[in-house]
Amino acid sequence: RARLTSTKCIIYNKPPGEICTRSDPEGRRTIFQSLPTLSNERWVSVGRLDIQTSGLLILTTDGQLANSLMHPSGQLQREYAVRVIGKLPQADLRQLCRGIFLKDGMARLDKISFTGGSALNHWYRVIVSQGRHRIVRRLFDAVGCTVSRLIRIRYGPLLLPRHLQRGEYKLLSPIELQSLRDAAVKSTNGK
Repeated sequence: RARLTSTKCIIYNKPPGEICTRSDPEGRRTIFQSLPTLSNERWVSVGRLDIQTSGLLILTTDGQLANSLMHPSGQLQREYAVRVIGKLPQADLRQLCRGIFLKDGMARLDKISFTGGSALNHWYRVIVSQGRHRIVRRLFDAVGCTVSRLIRIRYGPLLLPRHLQRGEYKLLSPIELQSLRDAAVKSTNGK
């Protein structure tokens, strides 16, 4: 029980340009350079975001919790704000939700909705349960649409707080941490 209460967990608003590894041979900035330093523990990232993607990243000192949240069988939803060049035709919107065969198998969005835009830039909200490498970008690319901005705004029960600026982090409240633990339990029990 002591381990449960000592778990540290934060939400980090990752800016574009940072990578999600501990060190980089090319000298690029990593997320870990922006996080609080821990003694006798280390941050474990719950999933990753590619270098161009920004938004919500969960980090914890509990590796078991991180693994449970990332486990493919749990299919925890991730929600993104996606800016694309051009507007998608209805047929492409339907295809993205029906599924598209990618190099690593069938992939699909759980939901997509248009949220606004004009001229060249249009925004969509998408929800995906598959946690595969660059899945949102690859799905949009498969229908011939270029993603110009991608922001993760939700992971499971946690939303990116509007007040949290890029490059800032916040410690989870006990209620938020419990909701994350509950999601992890559902995830490992197959919902």
